[in-house]
Amino acid sequence: MGLKRFLQLLGLLAGFWFQAQTLHLYGGADQDQYLGCLNCDNFDKNSIWNKFSDYGNVFSSKSIWNPYGNYGSTYSAYSPWNSYASYPPAILDQDGNFFGFLTLNPYKSDRSELELAVILCKHHEEIKSDVGGWYERLFR
Repeated sequence: MGLKRFLQLLGLLAGFWFQAQTLHLYGGADQDQYLGCLNCDNFDKNSIWNKFSDYGNVFSSKSIWNPYGNYGSTYSAYSPWNSYASYPPAILDQDGNFFGFLTLNPYKSDRSELELAVILCKHHEEIKSDVGGWYERLFR
């Protein structure tokens, strides 16, 4: 099965569960910086999938897609894309339940095992260049 078909099937299965609860990212040393909604619609102002929002725009300081920002750089201790990050973003649902850390760091305890987190970590470079297209693949 090709990657495209796999992502379509995964989107159908995972999209159902992902939409059942809203997941949010919080970053910083104390996880007190809101970094957006992980599985909100791509038109939602808080969505990491909305390229016009503070959280989905590659130029925003609050975006995990900004390669030069604290939360998107491969060198920042606060970025999910740093393989040695000390303080990667936490994934929480709307009730504050913890779903692990979004991180490439294999040594970080409580690294998220959610399908969506795994996909983001595996494909973050490709996603950065086509946030809207990846939203469509994962959630539609």
